[in-house]
Parts: sequence; structure tokens; C-alpha cells
Amino acid sequence: MLFPTIEFWLFFAIVFVGFWALANRPTAWKALLLVASYVFYAWWDVRFVLLLAAATIINFAGSRAIVRSRARAAALALGATVAANLALLGWFKYYGFVSINANGAFASLGLASPLPLVQVTLPVGISFFTFMGISYVVDVYRRVITPARALDFAVYLSFFPHLVAGPIVRGAELLPQLARRLRDREVDFPRAATLIVGGLFKKVVLSTFLATSIVDPVFALPGAHSGADTLLGVYAYAVQIWADFSGYTDIAIGVALLLGFRFPDNFDAPYAATSLRDFWRRWHMTLSRWLRDYLYIPLGGSRSGELLTARNLLITMVLGGLWHGAAWTFIAWGAVHGIGQVVERAVRARATVPSSLLTRGAGRLVTFHVVCLGWILFRSDSLASAGELVVGLARWNTPANLVTPTVVAAVALALLYQLAPRSISGSVTTLFARLGPVPQGALIGAGLAGITYLGPSGVPPFIYYRF
Repeated sequence: MLFPTIEFWLFFAIVFVGFWALANRPTAWKALLLVASYVFYAWWDVRFVLLLAAATIINFAGSRAIVRSRARAAALALGATVAANLALLGWFKYYGFVSINANGAFASLGLASPLPLVQVTLPVGISFFTFMGISYVVDVYRRVITPARALDFAVYLSFFPHLVAGPIVRGAELLPQLARRLRDREVDFPRAATLIVGGLFKKVVLSTFLATSIVDPVFALPGAHSGADTLLGVYAYAVQIWADFSGYTDIAIGVALLLGFRFPDNFDAPYAATSLRDFWRRWHMTLSRWLRDYLYIPLGGSRSGELLTARNLLITMVLGGLWHGAAWTFIAWGAVHGIGQVVERAVRARATVPSSLLTRGAGRLVTFHVVCLGWILFRSDSLASAGELVVGLARWNTPANLVTPTVVAAVALALLYQLAPRSISGSVTTLFARLGPVPQGALIGAGLAGITYLGPSGVPPFIYYRF
């Protein structure tokens, strides 16, 4: 079930009315959210409802075993629960990749294939609810949170706004909200409305326009376009994936707000970053902090000297790349960001030039182009296709066919938007909040009408649904 569809908003209208009608009955409204979340997930493929239920049971049982055990047994229970989560993720997401590469390696040595080739369907959102499950049991083990009741935990893991593409919400952020009485909450309708309408515009209009106008043609035939077309196609993809994913996140946060829940922010003008380290503080922020707290810091973080810090950065970013997809292109994408951050640390340690407007501008320019290099790997079907596209950037003796004023304007305005002061979006929400219900409704209606008019007849799935 996609956010920008009539089906979803009819579904949400039913959930919204039922949810607030049950405001004084906590068990009932939680049960409603759980059923609604499973219906939402089953809309894609009803078979994988069992997978979501299995993940819920594994992590709930694991957390109970952790708190009931002594230190050594608790550590074993944690290890077993994390291993079970990773086993599910590994089977559905990585078995095909491992078997193909292992069999290819054995065949090159003249040996029989050791692993059978099995076509495994990738469940939508498995990476997101797996990471949420792992963070929950680790936080229980660390005594950051206490185990939740079964119903509360089931809602936490399956809550439909974040279920299939994040943000990755931690137990400490959502479980206390499930414990609060609904009548004590204030629904931030102005922020929810601006997030939802803005998110729909980014996804339905901007992302889809750039995908069909230039990104898909350039990446489908990487060696068939001029250097200008290719360069603009890469820039356009940088904007497309930001608009697509941040648009989804905006809608998810807005929908949750209408039900009285607050999710953490997931994007903060990532293309205004002055370094790769800064980029990952702004891009997919809930994944970045997950990798930091549950992988980078346990590996040793930056506590053991530059060499081990470099190792920890590389491991974290390569595994972060692999989390996005079972392909060498994602591994290479993670390696680009890992190596880039190692180089940045070395440069910062020796830098003598003070920070200024000029150095920050240069940092933004370099960072953006390193990120775009990574996006070539991220979007390409193979390393060979990525290399072909990079070579195509030098093909300037061919006329450009895809460079149009509209595409250039869309890319430029989206990138300039990243540099706008944060106070502007807050001011828009504040002004909207000061209006009465009728003007607010008129503006929402006008915005949705404009999105419908400018958008395509059909909306493709969100990019991050496949992760």
C-alpha cells in the first residue's frame, strides 16, 4: 500500500476515526493499530505477515530472556536473539547474492557448486524492522529501556507509518508514547499537514519528474548519452533519491503526528553538508545513529588510534552499504563513503586553514561531488554499468538531448533549497497554524490538487521500499 494512493488514505481515514474513538480504551486502540499495521503490510504480500509476526515473537522472547537471566546467560540470550534477526535478514536478503558469488568462485576453480540456487522474494521493509528489533533487545540488555508489554512491543515493531521504509525508531522513543494516555496528547495538525503535503510534492511531482525525464534514460543506457546529459542525470538522481526518501519520511512523520506520535527527524538538508561526516549527520539520520551506536562504537569507535578508527569506519560504512542491498555496487558505495571519511579525518588532523565562508563552500562542493560519485554506484545495475557511466561524463563532443530548462531548474532549485535557513520551513508551518480551519482546508486542497495535476497518472514505488 503506497502513501500517494486513494487506497492508503481511505485506509488511514478508517484507522484515524477508529483510533480517536477508542481514546479512553488503551488496549482497544493499541489492538486497532496492530491489526491496521498487519493489514497495511499484508496489502503487499499476505504471506510475509508471518515473517513480521516471527520477528516480533523472537525479539519479545529474547528481551524477556535477557532480563530474567544473570550476566553471562543474558549475554548469550542477546547473542542468540541478534543472530536470529540476522539469520532472517540473511536468508531473505543475502542468500541469493552469497550463493551466486560462491558458486561462481567454485566454478572458476573447476569445482561443483556448493549452494543451491533458490529464488527468494525480498520482503518489503525487512531491513527496517530487523534493525528496530536488534536495537530494542540491545537497549534492553544495556538497561536503557525495560521490556515492554507484548501488545506494546508488537505495535512498536509493526506500526504502519514506519514499517516499510523507516525512519528507524528506537524503543526509548516510541514505547513511552504508547504508554501515555491519548487524552493528554496534542495533535500537531499544522506540522502534520505541511509535512504530508510537502512530502507528497517531493515524491509525486519532483522525484517522479526527474526519474522519467532524465535519470531512468541515463542509467538505463549509460554509454549512449552525452557528457552533459550524463552529468545532469547524476545530479538529478541525487535530487531524486533525496526527494523520494525524504518525501516518504515526511509523510510517515506527518501520519504519525495525526495519531499523536512523534518520530525522530530523518533528513536535515544533506546536500548542505561540508564533509562526508556532516552528510551522514543529515542523511537518513536514524540509520546513521543506528550504525554509530550499535556497530561503530561497539567496534571501538575512535578510541583506539587512527588506524583502528579507520578500520572501524570502513567496516561500518561497508556494512551500511550492504544493508541497502545485496550487490557489489552497494558494497562499493559504502566503501566510497568509508574511505572518504578516513581521508577527511587525516586532512582535518593536519589542517591549518581556519574555517571560513570560502572553506565551507569548498567543503560543500567537494562533499556533494563525492556523494554524487557514490550515487552512481548506488543507482547502477552493476560495477561495469557504473564504470561506463563515469566514462560517459567525458563525452562532451555529443549533443545533449535530455538537458532541458525545466530539468535544470528543478535540480538547481532543489539543491538551493538545501541551503535555505531552517527557520523558513518553521515559519511556513507557523503561518499555516495561525490560519483558521477553512483557510487551512483550502490550502491543503489546493496543494493536493496541484500535486495531482503536476504528477503522473501512476506513482512508482518509493526507492527505499526495496531495502
